[in-house]
Amino acid sequence: MSTTEEPTQGTSISVTEQAAEEAIALLEGENMDTDIAGLRLYVQQGGCAGLSYGMRFDDEPEEDDTIFEHHSLRVFVDPASMNYIEGSVLDYEGGLQGEGFHVENPNVVSECGCGESFRT
Repeated sequence: MSTTEEPTQGTSISVTEQAAEEAIALLEGENMDTDIAGLRLYVQQGGCAGLSYGMRFDDEPEEDDTIFEHHSLRVFVDPASMNYIEGSVLDYEGGLQGEGFHVENPNVVSECGCGESFRT
């Protein structure tokens, strides 16, 4: 998808309001244009269960990305990763046990003990 097209108002990946607010604050802290830039959510090989999530900020989507927009946050997902995270919810958790982004993935069969990797 080119950056000139309208973003997909996707329902395949959801983002909670708290996660969107945290990500947008971080994007703005990096002086990135939140109308174009977004959070890339992807799956990579690794971890004790075989697969792990990755996240980073990108200035713009890649041509073949699916773009989701929730609570003014743009989320970019490549086709290979979409196969693993379809239907997931990106959330942000804070508190005494630490804080950070967490993917609630209905496709996960098992997770490792530390919660950093998974198997579908």
